Amino acid sequence: MANLNLTVVFLLLSSLGIIKLTSCNEDNQTNVNVKCIHTEREALLSFKRGLTDPSGRLSSWIGEDCCQWRGVECNNQSGHVTKLHLQNPYRYPYPYEFYYIYPIIEYQKSCLRGEISSSLTHLKYLNYLDLSSNDFEGIQVPEFFGNLKNLRYLNVSLANFSGEIPPHLGNLSSLIHLDLHYNNDMHATNLGWLSSLSSLKYLDLGEFNLSRAGADWLHAVNMLPSLLELHLSGCELESLPPSLPFINSTSLFVLDLSENQFNSSILQWLLNLTSLTKLDLSSNSFQGSIPYDFVNLRNLEHLDLSSNQITGVITEAQLMNLTSLEYFRLTTDKNQSLVFNVTYNWVPPFRLKYLQLDKCLIGPKFPIWLQVQSELIYLILTNAGISDAIPEEWVSKVSELTTLDLSYNQIIGKLSHRFIFPNVSFIDLSYNRFNGPIPLSFANVAQLFLKGNFFSGPIPSNISDLMPKLNILDLSENLLSGTIPLSIMKLNDLQGLFLRSNQLSGELPHHGIESQRLLVVDISYNNLSGKIPSSMGFLSSLYVLVLSNNNLHGEIPSSLQNCSLESIDLGGNHLSGNLPLWIQSDISIIRLRSNLFSGIIPRQWCNLQFLHILDLAQNNIFGGIPHCLDNLTALVYGNSSRMFSDQIGYIEKAIIVTKGRELEYDKTLKFVTIIDLSGNNLTGGIPDELTSLRGLGTLNLSMNHLTGNIPKNIGNLRWLETLDLSKNSLFGPIPESMSSLTSLAHLNLSFNNLSGRIPHGNQLQTLNDASIYKGNPSLCGSLLPTKCPGDETSDGPTFTSGSIEDKQDGDDTERLWFYVCIGLGFVVGFWSVCGTLLVDVQEVEASGADSLKGNLETFADVWD
Repeated sequence: MANLNLTVVFLLLSSLGIIKLTSCNEDNQTNVNVKCIHTEREALLSFKRGLTDPSGRLSSWIGEDCCQWRGVECNNQSGHVTKLHLQNPYRYPYPYEFYYIYPIIEYQKSCLRGEISSSLTHLKYLNYLDLSSNDFEGIQVPEFFGNLKNLRYLNVSLANFSGEIPPHLGNLSSLIHLDLHYNNDMHATNLGWLSSLSSLKYLDLGEFNLSRAGADWLHAVNMLPSLLELHLSGCELESLPPSLPFINSTSLFVLDLSENQFNSSILQWLLNLTSLTKLDLSSNSFQGSIPYDFVNLRNLEHLDLSSNQITGVITEAQLMNLTSLEYFRLTTDKNQSLVFNVTYNWVPPFRLKYLQLDKCLIGPKFPIWLQVQSELIYLILTNAGISDAIPEEWVSKVSELTTLDLSYNQIIGKLSHRFIFPNVSFIDLSYNRFNGPIPLSFANVAQLFLKGNFFSGPIPSNISDLMPKLNILDLSENLLSGTIPLSIMKLNDLQGLFLRSNQLSGELPHHGIESQRLLVVDISYNNLSGKIPSSMGFLSSLYVLVLSNNNLHGEIPSSLQNCSLESIDLGGNHLSGNLPLWIQSDISIIRLRSNLFSGIIPRQWCNLQFLHILDLAQNNIFGGIPHCLDNLTALVYGNSSRMFSDQIGYIEKAIIVTKGRELEYDKTLKFVTIIDLSGNNLTGGIPDELTSLRGLGTLNLSMNHLTGNIPKNIGNLRWLETLDLSKNSLFGPIPESMSSLTSLAHLNLSFNNLSGRIPHGNQLQTLNDASIYKGNPSLCGSLLPTKCPGDETSDGPTFTSGSIEDKQDGDDTERLWFYVCIGLGFVVGFWSVCGTLLVDVQEVEASGADSLKGNLETFADVWD
C-alpha cells in the first residue's frame, strides 16, 4: 500500500512537472511569436508615408506584425521595436568612384528620400537607428532625434543632410555610437552638447565643417571619458593648441585628423595618447621633422603621415618601439626632403603589411630593412631614389604581395622569369630603367603599368594566355617593336590599352575583338599603317580613342558610331574623306588635325553640348564656318568636361597649338577650351555667333580664305587667351572691343587687309609686337611705320583710355612746355655764342683762322 502511495505521489509530481514544463515551453513559444505593438506599427507606417522609396525597399511594410518587416527588429519578450536598419544596400559612391565599381545609378535608385516623420518618437524603446547612404536632399537632421532617449547607436552618415547639427543630440545620454560623416554642408558653431554624451565610444564627424567652432571642438571632445574612436577627417580645422594640460580621453584607440588644415609641427601632447592603435594625420600641412617621442606609441598598428610637409631625417631610434606597426604611410610634398638614415643592415622590430613611401629618400640601394618585410601585402615606394636592381631573393619572400608600385625611381635590370609574384593584382614599375623583353610571369595581375622604361622587342603573341586577368595594360613610352598581337584583343576584362610612344608597326587588329569592356585605347606615336578597322565598332563601351601620329589612311569607319566615344584623337595621320555626320552627342574632344579631310563642317556638330576641344587644323575643309556654333554649351559657359578620364585612372594627353606654340596637356586638358580651324580652305565671314562662346580660351582661324570684318563684339570672349586670324582676307577696322580681351596673351592679325587705327588699352598695351599687325598696309598706329592722323610724332605710346586719363593729359601738357622751353633755350644760347664769335671774327680778323677754329672747338666741347 505504501508503495502504491509513493507511486501515486511520484506520478502526481511528475505530471505537475510535465505541466510546468509544458507551460514554460508554451510561454517561450508565445514570446517567440510576440507581435509588435499597435501604436509602434502605426508610427512606422507614418514614417513610411513621409518617404519616397523608388526601389521598394519598404515594400514588406504591410500586414499586422511589423516585427517581420524588412529592416525592423523587435524585442522578443515585449514586442517593442528596438532597431531600424535602413541603410542603403549600395554603399555611397564617393566622387572618384562614380563610374567605377559602385555604379551611381544603382545607388540612386536604392536611396530613401523625403521627410523624416516625428512619429519615430513613439518608438520609446528604439536603441538603434541607421539611415546611412540615403539621400534626404539637404534637409536638417531632425531635432526630435534628441527625444529618442534610449538610442545607443545613431548613423546618419552619407545621407545628404545639411545645416547645423541640432544640439538636442546632447540629450542622448545612452549613446555609444554616433556617425554623422560625409553629409552635404553640415556644420556646427558649438559642440558643447557633446560633453553630455558620457557613454560615447565612437564619434565620426568626417567632412563636417567645424571651422566656426573654433577651439571649442577640442575641449568638447576632451570631455568624453569613454571615447575609443574619434574621426574628424576633412572638418576644415586649422589649428591645434601647442599644449593640452589635461587629457581626459586616455583610452582613445583611434584618432583620425586627416584632410584638415593643420600647419604646425606634430605636437607633443598627441604623442602622449599612448593607447593609440591608429593615428591618421594625413593630408594636412604638418611641418618639421618627425618627433623622437613617437617611441611612446608602443601600441601603434596604423600610422598615416602622408601628404604633409614633413622634412628631415628618420632614424632607427624613432621607430624602435613600434613593434606592432603593420600599416605605415609617409609622403611629402617636396621631392626627397625626408631621408631614411638607418644603417644598411638594420632589421626593424615591426613586420609591415602595408607600406607607402613617396618622395622619401631610402636609396640608392634596395635596403635590408625592406628586404626583411616578408609579410607585405601592399608596397608603394615611389620617388625613393632607388637606383639598384630588385633582389631576387626578396621577390621570393613576399608571396602575399597584392600591390607593388616602384614607379619613378631609377631601378635597373631585366625582369626575368624568376620575378614571380603569385598574388599580385596591381604592378606599377613605370619610369625606371628596366630593359629587355616584357616580363611574362605575372599570371594574376589585373593592372600592369610598365611605361617610361627601356623594354624592347615584341609584345608577346600569347599575352592573353599569360596574363588572362588583365584589365589595364600600359606599355607606353618604351622601345617595343613588331605588330600588335591579335591575342591582346581577346582579353575579356581589358578596360584600358595604352601603347603610346613605341615603335609598333603593321595594322590594327581587324578581327577577333572580344574586349567588350574596353574603355580607352591609346596607340598614338607609333608607326601603324593601314585603315582603322570597322571591327572597332564592336567596342561598344569605348569612350576614348587616341590613334594620333601614325601612318593610318582611309576614312573614319561609320561603325565607330556604335562606340560610346567622348574623346577621339586621330590627328597626324593620312586619313581622308568627309567629316563624319554621326559624331556622338556626348563627345568632349575632337582632334583631327594634320590629315587630308575634306568637305564642310557638319551642322550636326553644333549640337555637341559637351565639346570643348575642336581641332580640325591643317586639312582640306572648305565652305563656311557654321553660324550655329553658339550652341556648343561647354564653350559658352566654360564647363568644359565631365572628367571621364577618372574612370580607370587614365589621364589623357594631347598636343594643343595655343599661345603661338605647341603645348602638351594632360591633367589640365579638361580645362582647355579651343576651336582651331586653321590651315584649311574655309571661306565667307567670321560668324557673329562665335562671340557668344564666352568660355573659349583659344580661337585660331588662320591660313584660310575668310573675308569680311572682324565681329565687333569680339570683346565678349572674355576668357580668350589666344586669337589668331592671320593670313586671311579680312578687311575693315580692328574692333575697339578687342581692348576688352583682358586675358589675351597671344594675338596675330597679320597678312589681312585690315585698316584704320590699332586699338589701345588694357591687355593690348602689353602686346607691343609690330609683327602682330604685319601685312596690313592700311593699318596705322604707334607700333607701325604708318602713324595715324593726329598722332604725336614721338616714338612713345599714346594713351587714349584709363582711369587716370586727366592726369596723363596734364602730364603731357607739362612735358610739352618743358621741351618747348628747352628748345627755346637752345636757340637763344646757340645764337648768343655764335653771334659773339662772328663779331669777334670780324673785329679781330688779323688773329687768323686758327683762332676761330679753336673757339669753335671750344663751343662744340661745351655742347657735347
